[in-house]
Amino acid sequence: MGSSVFNLLFWCLIFWLFCYSNHKVDSQTGNVDVVQGTVFVNGTAAASSSAKTDDDFICATLDWWPPDKCDYGTCSWGSASLLNLDLNNTILFNAIKAFSPLKIRLGGTLQDKVIYESKYDHQPCSPFVKNPSEFLGFSQGCLPMSRWDELNVFFKKAGAAVVFGLNALNSRKIGSDGSAGGAWNSTNAESLMRYTVNKGYTIHGWELGNELSGGGVGTRVAADQYASDIISLQHIVDNIYTGFKVKPLVLAPGGFFDENWFSEFIDKTPASLQVVSHHIYNLGPGVDDHLIDKILNPSYLTSGSQPFSGLQRILQNSASSAVSWVGEAGGAYNSGRNLVTNAFVFSFWYLDQLGMASVYNTKTYCRQTLIGGNYGLLNTNTYVPNPDYYSALLWHRLMGSNVLSTSFSGTTKIRAYTHCSKRSQGITVLLINLDGNTTVKVQVSTENAASHGALTIQQQLIQKTKFARMSRDYKVDGKTREEYHLTAKDGDIHSQTMLLNGKILTVNSSGEIPPLEPINVSAQDPITVGPFSIVFVDIPSVGLPACA
Repeated sequence: MGSSVFNLLFWCLIFWLFCYSNHKVDSQTGNVDVVQGTVFVNGTAAASSSAKTDDDFICATLDWWPPDKCDYGTCSWGSASLLNLDLNNTILFNAIKAFSPLKIRLGGTLQDKVIYESKYDHQPCSPFVKNPSEFLGFSQGCLPMSRWDELNVFFKKAGAAVVFGLNALNSRKIGSDGSAGGAWNSTNAESLMRYTVNKGYTIHGWELGNELSGGGVGTRVAADQYASDIISLQHIVDNIYTGFKVKPLVLAPGGFFDENWFSEFIDKTPASLQVVSHHIYNLGPGVDDHLIDKILNPSYLTSGSQPFSGLQRILQNSASSAVSWVGEAGGAYNSGRNLVTNAFVFSFWYLDQLGMASVYNTKTYCRQTLIGGNYGLLNTNTYVPNPDYYSALLWHRLMGSNVLSTSFSGTTKIRAYTHCSKRSQGITVLLINLDGNTTVKVQVSTENAASHGALTIQQQLIQKTKFARMSRDYKVDGKTREEYHLTAKDGDIHSQTMLLNGKILTVNSSGEIPPLEPINVSAQDPITVGPFSIVFVDIPSVGLPACA
């Protein structure tokens, strides 16, 4: 009888310890749960058939919108247009320079209404004028060559790689069915390209059109006609850049993914297209009151993988050698939403998008915008970095190009991504906690990485430490790892102030971007991911075959 009672008490104790270790209340706060989790990293195979990004994966956009571009009664663009942006602003210069290089895509809705000043065309070079009766709500605008000169000089000094979006609707007529008919008139674009080459300006890529694929935005161009136009653009690039060792990329269509349209387009441009670009605004309009709910919903975030997987499948099954880019992504269209798409909470969506896009072999991801609207990486008026700027910069500095297959067990509220490290021979893990009431203690397991099987890294290091105590000749490597914990000021996810390891990130009086310094943590300890926080973890001691 005594033995039975003892056994019962023993198993009750084991059960209580299991529950306590996996779900307990923090004694200091009284309302924060602590749960255990494991991130599994496949060390022998990269994600999604050897997924790999460009080294300069991070990209941002600059748009054409004038100050009187307004949405839902709010005019959020200020002087952030390509035509009026203050190129003498020190913060702007330093923000770009910090990436060295930062890809910048110049384009947007009004690019298909822009003409380029030319000595062969004597019509006045006038700015955009708001006119609700006009297509897209504005008159035709013009890029003066003096401004084009200023932009190129600035971008060269700042270390930007420029992708320019060309007007694809020049001379086209929009029919009663909403489609734009006829072939692309390339005369004005060709004039700009020749001027650019003659001035010695370097352009990373020329992109044709903005959001004209599929059903289009405002109007559309059929896939077969678009393919014909791209073939023409490739011929122009080959001709103008004759003798150049490196020629600019040709990109298109810069629109929303439509499987049938993209399939036809890619099949008909097998040798004339280097980049297939598409746009992401999967959160809906900026006026939506449920943006936060969507951002914090892991199932909704996961559903955002459809354009990435669909385009990857088309490219894999085509004869084209083109790669996939996200050419513009602001999350919420019509300029975003103040204190959401320019606040801390948006880093959950943005970094998850970067991680997901990488898994599906996306080479570059362009954020709408660098500055302008309510979704800029920089504040439209002050140029001071918003939280997403620092998220982007940390990604750029820490996440290498090789993408590792990653999964997470323990809670659905953690989003996890892993790349080979850019800073070391190890790995960098990104952990995003969508739960505002739970701290997660995370172990890292490099399953299939070595003979350790699914032992966590922390367990492996403990074994090494025990062995080291028995052998004076054995040295334990990788005693520490570097962690970057991102949180919102005062825990307010609507805040536009981000903290790194508890310290506010802000530019100094000279407009310099602050250093992004990690904390060193024992590699044997679990990674602590606080409520509503983001953690980059660089683990140099983990050498995986996929990162060799």
